[in-house]
Amino acid sequence: MTDRLARIPYVEGVLAPQQVAETAAAIAAMQEPSGAVPWTTGQHTDIWNHVEAAMGLLAGGEVEAAERAYAWVPGLQRADGSWPMKIVAGVVEDDRGEVNMSAYLAVGIWHHWLIRRDLGFVQRFWPSVRAGLDWVVSMQLPFGGIAWSQEWVDGRPGPRDEGALLAGSSSIYQSLRAGVALADLVGDPQPEWELAGGRLGHAIRGHRDLFLDKSTFSMDWYYPVLGGAVRGEAGRALIDTRWDAFVVPGLGIRCVDTNPWVTGAETCELVLALDALGDQRRALELLRDMQHLRAEDGKYWTGWVYGDDVNWPGEWTTYTAAAVILAVDALGETHGHATEGSGIMRGTSLAPHFAELGLECGCPSVDGVPGVPLHTP
Repeated sequence: MTDRLARIPYVEGVLAPQQVAETAAAIAAMQEPSGAVPWTTGQHTDIWNHVEAAMGLLAGGEVEAAERAYAWVPGLQRADGSWPMKIVAGVVEDDRGEVNMSAYLAVGIWHHWLIRRDLGFVQRFWPSVRAGLDWVVSMQLPFGGIAWSQEWVDGRPGPRDEGALLAGSSSIYQSLRAGVALADLVGDPQPEWELAGGRLGHAIRGHRDLFLDKSTFSMDWYYPVLGGAVRGEAGRALIDTRWDAFVVPGLGIRCVDTNPWVTGAETCELVLALDALGDQRRALELLRDMQHLRAEDGKYWTGWVYGDDVNWPGEWTTYTAAAVILAVDALGETHGHATEGSGIMRGTSLAPHFAELGLECGCPSVDGVPGVPLHTP
């Protein structure tokens, strides 16, 4: 094994270091000259999946490609701190600002710090992280969820959507913890992010009924756990509520509970959520099950329609490959080898959980006073 492969994560009996390196190289092969990483060759790029791809590249040993990916991100950021929702070959195709996408850079930069320990790199991207999270926090709704998007009109911020997505808000909870960790690292405290995180965590734990109803999608089921707001016994109970609705033994998990379509990215995200709950047995089983989506040269098909027995859509996606690498890295800590960033979804290196705040929701604490901490996750 070369020195490079010795640093690549693997999971014994599932994927070897060389296979993980092949998958990272497959992502790099689809990267555009600008540094952008589209969903697949010729398709669009969004900031969330782009950052996820950069994290997969870095964990998989493609350091130069990962850093080119990060270098592309600030150039698309707007004056209010947001990023456009959809970019095709460098051209903005959907200029709406989307909060989850605009928050996730914080997670990627913290992940880079964990692996590379390059303070100069963090300082270079800190202004973009700070502006993005400031904009996201400004989109918080009275009950604590985050309004999911904002229109742009004539090149200026316009009306915002008053609905909050549970999966997106759950991911933002992790982004805020990563942002606070970065703020502490660079010596630029952001107490308003902590207050927003406290309100958001309370909303995810106590008011999931106030988010837009996307319950047919598996992401709404596991993301409160993956993002870190719901953990421990509450997290295990939440996962058990819809296990049979989404998990297809031997194949992975459905994207939508009504369709016979299992998808690799969602399966690997559930792997990461299970790992965060300490349920490595089921996590390993799912990671092993979804390997039927692996193609030549380490690429991964997006999904599989069972019954029809066909890969659909007929494309290999960078975000699926990245999710595989991050899942391998997480489980490699106990079942093989991992990078220093393997706990990024477990949250062990992030800022502490935020003090829970109800505020406008009026929930009482144990002593009956509205809007003060109820419990910690």
